Amino acid sequence: MRTRPLKVALLGCGVVGSEVARIMTTHADDLTQRIGAPVELVGVAVRRPSKVREGIDPALITTDATALLKRGDIDVVIEVIGGIEPARSLITTAFENGASVVSANKALLAQDGAALHAAAEQHGRDLYYEAAVAGAIPLVRPMRESLAGDKINRVMGIVNGTTNFILDKMDSTGAGYQEALDEATALGYAEADPTADVEGYDAAAKAAILAGIAFHTRVRLDDVYREGMTEVSASDFASAKRMGCTIKLLAILERAADGASVTARVHPAMIPLTHPLASVREAYNAVFVEAEAAGRLMFYGPGAGGSPTASAVLGDLVAVCRNKLAEATGPGESAYTQLPVSTMGDVVTRYHISLDVADKPGVLAQVATTFAEHGVSIDTVRQQGRPDGVGNEASLVVVTHRAPDAALSGTVEALRKLDTVRGVASIMRVEGE
Repeated sequence: MRTRPLKVALLGCGVVGSEVARIMTTHADDLTQRIGAPVELVGVAVRRPSKVREGIDPALITTDATALLKRGDIDVVIEVIGGIEPARSLITTAFENGASVVSANKALLAQDGAALHAAAEQHGRDLYYEAAVAGAIPLVRPMRESLAGDKINRVMGIVNGTTNFILDKMDSTGAGYQEALDEATALGYAEADPTADVEGYDAAAKAAILAGIAFHTRVRLDDVYREGMTEVSASDFASAKRMGCTIKLLAILERAADGASVTARVHPAMIPLTHPLASVREAYNAVFVEAEAAGRLMFYGPGAGGSPTASAVLGDLVAVCRNKLAEATGPGESAYTQLPVSTMGDVVTRYHISLDVADKPGVLAQVATTFAEHGVSIDTVRQQGRPDGVGNEASLVVVTHRAPDAALSGTVEALRKLDTVRGVASIMRVEGE
């Protein structure tokens, strides 16, 4: 066993960073045995040096991250700062100065993953990022390595714990969106500003990363269609239950049937209660992978939090250190297919549409004609009087067969213009069948 320690620099010491440092200290002997050499934390770059960080030697703290990386003796850099800058520049500096990088930065990887992979390859270093998607769940490495000989056709999953907690509470207790969000905030699942989670930005970044790995093509954050879940209501859940479904915020990545393109999207959707993702509760994450040879695989576990994310970071650290000792590098970017990313309009899906309509003869026929004119076939229709007792209006719920999303969107726009349609109360896609 090598006795000279591998030197590690830590960029960021918040919830995740401090847990990484703690585990490196308390599990030092085990890490040494697993890697084949000791690892030594030699510097921790932070913005606020005066903050007390229990268990971390104050002598390791610095505010000059660039100087830390330019020491020339750093073997591995762990980046848990988040955001685009200065993380991007610091990771590049690490590669230039001979260090491999372990990152948990989903936003940066979704936006500039190709450039970072190119920099890592140029300097012969590793870039690992298991912690960037789904916390502790082993997902990135199985897709990059275990399924490297297979063909992945579809990935569908719950990749944001905050939104799953909110939707689960709405489903199980009948709570409204705001009430469920308030509970998530009180329990620490939601940030003071939950926009990144509830509007789907966090899930979209993860979707871009997973799509790139699954389809061996470059998918940027801007390529991912995104809808948030702030408009999901208690009545939507009531409709879902009548269909034997629940509602989840899903990341869905698909290879076209002809294999010529891919799509990536994030939006709320109804899924059958029989689907494995329907039973994912609280703040847990789960990802359903469909591969040509392996078939259907599901990865499940805690998707966020200091300890789970730190677990993924330390797993990458062990792998990168082993590569360092073997004077080798792990898998880099695989983007050989260069498939185009289609727009949402090309996606073939189903809709659940709830309309407020005039309660008089001929309305259903007029609505059905509108669907037919746009080439969308109706699966089921349910009409009932308004629950609020409005006598001259009715509620009309239409579930479609599969059709291009552009045709479905065009149908909805045409319905809005009908004199007999007082309003489109709800639109939701139906997935997982």
